[in-house]
Formats: sequence, C-alpha cells, structure tokens
Amino acid sequence: MKLDSSIAAVVTGGASGLGAATSRALAAQGVKVAIFDFNEEKGEAIAKEIGGVFCKVDVTSDEQVDAGFAKARAAHGQERILVNCAGTGNAVKTAGRDKKTGVPTHFPIDAFNRIIQINLVGTFRCIAKSAQGMLSLAPLEDGERGAVVNTASVAAEDGQMGQAAYSASKAGVVGMTLPIARDLMAEGIRVNTILPGIFNTPLLQGAPENVKAALSASVPFPKRLGMPEEYAHLAMTMIINGYFNGEDVRLDGAIRMAPR
Repeated sequence: MKLDSSIAAVVTGGASGLGAATSRALAAQGVKVAIFDFNEEKGEAIAKEIGGVFCKVDVTSDEQVDAGFAKARAAHGQERILVNCAGTGNAVKTAGRDKKTGVPTHFPIDAFNRIIQINLVGTFRCIAKSAQGMLSLAPLEDGERGAVVNTASVAAEDGQMGQAAYSASKAGVVGMTLPIARDLMAEGIRVNTILPGIFNTPLLQGAPENVKAALSASVPFPKRLGMPEEYAHLAMTMIINGYFNGEDVRLDGAIRMAPR
C-alpha cells in the first residue's frame, strides 16, 4: 500500500507508547490519522501534533467504538488502515495465599475477564467494524482494500507468573490473526500481528533505574529496552508490503521470558 494523503488510518491506544509512535509514523507519510483512546488530554495533544483527530473510545464499548469510527470517517473518510495498540495487563496468580493472613485466594474472575475484554474482544471488535467499513472502498493495486496490524505480546508464547489473563488475551490475538486474514482475503484486506518484548513505554518509564537496567540486561541483543519507534517501523512495513499477510512476528531482541 502506498501511503499518502489519500489514505486514512485509525490507531487504537494512539495517545501514548506504541500507538503514539505509530500515529506519528503514519502522519509523517501524509496519512490522515484518527486516534482512539480514553485519555482525552494526551489524545488531543497527539492529534494536534500530527494534524489528526482524536476520538474518545473505550474499546470494550460497542457504542463508543461505533461513535469513534463515525467521527473519524466524518473527518477523514473511510480508513484503509487499522492499528490496534489499545491494551492493558495485570499480574495475579491463578491461586495463592494472602501475604498477610496466609488464607488461600484465587485470581478474581472479573479481573481476568476485564483483561480478555480489553485486549482480545476489544481488538476483535475494532477489526470487525473497521473491516466492514473497508468493504465499501474501491480496491487499490492487487485488489487491496485495507491493512490491519494488531498488538499481541511475547507473553502470548512465554507468559510469566501472574500473567494468565494477559497471556491468554494476547495468545487469542495471535490465534485469530490467520483466521481473520482468511476471512477477509477475498476482499483484499490483510491482517498481521506484532508480538513486542520489553519496550520503553510509559508503563516502564516510571520504574526505578535499577529495574530498567535489569530488564535491559535480560535482552540477548541489543541489551536495552525496545523503542516505540521500532514497533512503528515494523507496523509500517506490515502496512506497506502487500505480501505481508496472516503473520505473527516477535519484536523482542531474541528474549525468552523466564518464569518470573
């Protein structure tokens, strides 16, 4: 896909981290970018910086996702690109003991479900609704109508202690990538997924320096945290390269996560 001002994109979780870097990379190529995020202050700031539009969206809500797409399309037209970066995590053992009382406990089911709803169902919700809109577009070269990039995690393959919900949600994103690509193949819509390792996102920027140093040292090479711009670079490759389809790609400096 050739990127220019005739192309519109939606980036979920686009107000910070991986999503913000991808929004900037797309805008640098002239693409009209709509940012979906629930952080209004940061989202509006990024949108203003890149000349895009901000849509306050919680990806667990059908109504908010529909309203977000409506606002984005009113401003830029139907998107040909969707990048799913919205997501979150938690860390709770499946079963364990309360540290103070020693009483046996288990992972709260509502907390487990919340992660699944945001990371997995939210991603699918945005794909399904975006792809429906893409069907209205005239095909480009090679019959292409659109491209989708999803965000999973290396935890999909080697999740650590306490990551049952997070790993399950991200493994679900990996697992649905090829079936969705096959669902949409006759319509010329490509679907790929990135599995980031340990990245220098806002979640980690507030961590103590010794913690970040230890995390950096755990990466085989290069011995540092991944940069959001490196994620954006791979996302752009997946969008531009028309033969990139149905793939799940680790971006992790060759790290394999230890049990804890």
